[in-house]
Amino acid sequence: MPMFGLGTWNSPKGEVKQAVEWAIDAGYRHIDCAHCYENEAEVGEAISNKIKQGIVKREDLWITSKLWNTNHLPENVETGLNTTLKNLGLDYLDLYLIHWPTAFKYAGEDERMPGGFDIKTLEIDDSADYVETWKCLEKIYRESKKLKNIGVSNFNTFQLNRILNETETVPQINQIEIHGYFPQNELVEFCKSKDIQLTAYSPLSSPGFCMDFLKKNSHPVLIQEPKVVKIGEEHGKSAAQVLLRWILQRGIVVIPKSVTKSRIEQNFGIFDFELNEGQMSVINDLGVSLQICVPEPFKASKFYPFVEKYSE
Repeated sequence: MPMFGLGTWNSPKGEVKQAVEWAIDAGYRHIDCAHCYENEAEVGEAISNKIKQGIVKREDLWITSKLWNTNHLPENVETGLNTTLKNLGLDYLDLYLIHWPTAFKYAGEDERMPGGFDIKTLEIDDSADYVETWKCLEKIYRESKKLKNIGVSNFNTFQLNRILNETETVPQINQIEIHGYFPQNELVEFCKSKDIQLTAYSPLSSPGFCMDFLKKNSHPVLIQEPKVVKIGEEHGKSAAQVLLRWILQRGIVVIPKSVTKSRIEQNFGIFDFELNEGQMSVINDLGVSLQICVPEPFKASKFYPFVEKYSE
């Protein structure tokens, strides 16, 4: 699995296809997708174009996607997978993740938020236990050629332990939010102890989604954090490159999102320098606890992962 890839969350339709093509041209071989992002068809077009051009072969690429919350019931798991494969124009995925431990009622492949994105109206389905969902993925993983690897995303330690204790396959990946303002040290150490590889999403902290918090608490945007900027100057690198390198040196896969050609290329330039122990510590100890991806409506589910004391 390439340790560096292109994220496609929130990449607009009409732009994501070009972004993926630029990324592949720049040397990216890992593309992170999800049915929920509603742009997999364009991602698939970009992949097909680059294969037809002879830039890459299918086996050169690592394509990750995710099972959405509406497809958690056993009868809907493979349906969700087949939708993603069709949209991407692929016969198999290198990695397929359960996107969230939370489940919604199934209302067809085109309905992501049955009832709407509101905690009072979103149609939660707590009968769909993620352990049973995982068992379905195990079966597909073992009995078909559609999946090379399986894992989870946004799972906490309690939920990971349930899968480890109640099923036969250890998740290869847990994809979670990790950045300089949210280092996730405890969960990182737990996953490493269980041989679960981590992937970091929102590695630059998605400042557009947390600007109000930053202003209210007098925090700079992470890529403008003076300590990070200073480290970048010492290496002749941007703050973004430093932050991505910090994640990579922790042994964590990193998937920054961009639809801008210059940033896609710049983000990839993190393999020709190394942070020393002191610089790693500076970033790890920035002292800001800022979790961005905390979807309020998901809290209606008993499987919502981000609570102080967790039990089901």
